[in-house]
Amino acid sequence: MYCWSRMSHSQAESVIKNIIREIGQECAMKGQTVSETLVAFMVKAVVLDPRNEFNVDRTLTKNDVQKLIKLCVGRLLDTANPSLDTIKMQVYFDMNYTNRVELLNEQHRILEVRLAPVSRDITDNRARTREELESIYRKIVSYVLLRSGLGSPTDIKVVREATAALQSVFPQTELGIFLSLSKKDKERQLKELTMIVTGIRLFNKDCGKGGEGIDDLPAILNEAIPAATQPIDAELRASQDLAYRYTAFLEMMHESPLRNIDARLSMLKEALFNVRQHEAFLCIILSDVITCAQEVEMMDKQFAAQIEQLKNTVQTKTAVPTSQVFPIFLALSNLWTSFQDEILLLSFLTNLTVSLQQFLGIHAQLFPDDVMETLLGGVTVKSDKQRIKETMGIKVNVSDFKKQEWLFPETTANFNQLLIQYRGFCAHTLAEKDGLLLPGNPAIGILKHKEKYYTFSSKESAYVFAQNPDMFIQLIGEKAKECAELIQLLELHHQFESLAPYSQVRSGDKHSMKPITKCNSSTQTDTHILPPTIVKSYEWNEWELRRKAIKLANLRRKLTHSVQTNLSHMRRDNSTQVYLLKDFGTQTRLDNSSNVPRPQIFLAGLRGGSTRTTCMVKVNLTRAVDET
Repeated sequence: MYCWSRMSHSQAESVIKNIIREIGQECAMKGQTVSETLVAFMVKAVVLDPRNEFNVDRTLTKNDVQKLIKLCVGRLLDTANPSLDTIKMQVYFDMNYTNRVELLNEQHRILEVRLAPVSRDITDNRARTREELESIYRKIVSYVLLRSGLGSPTDIKVVREATAALQSVFPQTELGIFLSLSKKDKERQLKELTMIVTGIRLFNKDCGKGGEGIDDLPAILNEAIPAATQPIDAELRASQDLAYRYTAFLEMMHESPLRNIDARLSMLKEALFNVRQHEAFLCIILSDVITCAQEVEMMDKQFAAQIEQLKNTVQTKTAVPTSQVFPIFLALSNLWTSFQDEILLLSFLTNLTVSLQQFLGIHAQLFPDDVMETLLGGVTVKSDKQRIKETMGIKVNVSDFKKQEWLFPETTANFNQLLIQYRGFCAHTLAEKDGLLLPGNPAIGILKHKEKYYTFSSKESAYVFAQNPDMFIQLIGEKAKECAELIQLLELHHQFESLAPYSQVRSGDKHSMKPITKCNSSTQTDTHILPPTIVKSYEWNEWELRRKAIKLANLRRKLTHSVQTNLSHMRRDNSTQVYLLKDFGTQTRLDNSSNVPRPQIFLAGLRGGSTRTTCMVKVNLTRAVDET
């Protein structure tokens, strides 16, 4: 017996793993291979469905576990089910799609791992003899070619060109200095040399003096991007056309429920979820391809500008300072690396688009074109744009509501950037018509309820939903429990945290943007209308003025010297400045001292005597110098 709520976390994980493993084994025995991720999602979906009567808060018996396994295996083996294809599509996209930043970081990490043995062989080498030095120099050339990706290290023409470029900036005579550096400095210098050599070879290729084994990546990208965009657009239009036809038929079913309908068409709504999910994924991929096109266009201009600047710098000069050309070489190398990244991204997106086609085969089997034409007899098929166009100019009257807050394009600064709930579908139609997906028109008005935003397909739907939003939100949640694919399609992960996609857990919570509808502003009269007349260079303290004058006088007597050696020639600029010492002192070989006598003078008769006149007598009692 199992009670998930009372188990420890480790015990619950062990039980779930055992169930997943057993489901996978049973599916494999019946000829269907399923991934553990798909099985785990299906287990959670089956437990979440209220129709299966599972309750995680009560003790699960062995029979309950067997029932869970049986239901999961049954759903996983039902290949003629659009719902299963949608869940498979969601799991596949979630496990394989990566945004451009994470994908490029991962590729760069893989490159570093692959180059680590080559780099370690160079940085850990303690070459001494001439043959050993020549061997390590050849390894540096191979490292440069492998890291830059400009040609094969086994092509003799490519190796010769790369060696010539490397010798122009790093001759073999400097290997001794390189080997004396620390390991970290060696790795840094290897990367810098790779970028400089790459820039030199790219410049030589543009001048027609080299470029062996270097593909024209800008031209390749300019042809590959339109070639990749066209099939994505075609698939997107095909999925949208199917969605429009399914929506029109389902809408007609709700308007005339007494019409005789074949039983198999009950899966039509699940097929609608399938094509809508495919449409959402294709929109993400197409957005990334458009970003690639924008990046390539910008890099083309930057690359041409750097080449032109380098030509103007070099011209017909035989020697150019490295401080002028090295930064341009580095910039060319970085741009070329970006071109290589865009090639990788485009290939990844193209392969992902092709891989999603495997989850759409059910439509041709269940709803072929002839069947759909028969069912749609006399029904007008409308696109999302046509539905939105029909409701343009219709707005919610704010005065009809006292507590609800409505947002409109003319009163909200970031109106187009708000995160709309249910991927922009009408919230009222979703709840009222059992999951029917109709596009909402934001121009009618966006309802803000509990910091979330909802759109509607008509003014009437907006009024009905606004009367009791919580009730309709709960109904949509109950529908999502029955159709687990709606959780990701409608982005309901905040309601079902246990079924949050791996990509969202990996990237963290995404905070929605809040509308900017109000702002506080204030004005104040300037206190000082006239411009200030304060002279900041004025100094009132005469001692400070004296200090500055002495400093300027001392600077006039200072000299600046520069030194350049054979090793630092054409590599870097060195400068030194010398200040003389301020304190001077002298010392003699003989120490001597002298002492002078103390003056002693006695004055007598100053107090008067027997005579009328005062007669003073002065007696000098000071001893002679030779007596002291």
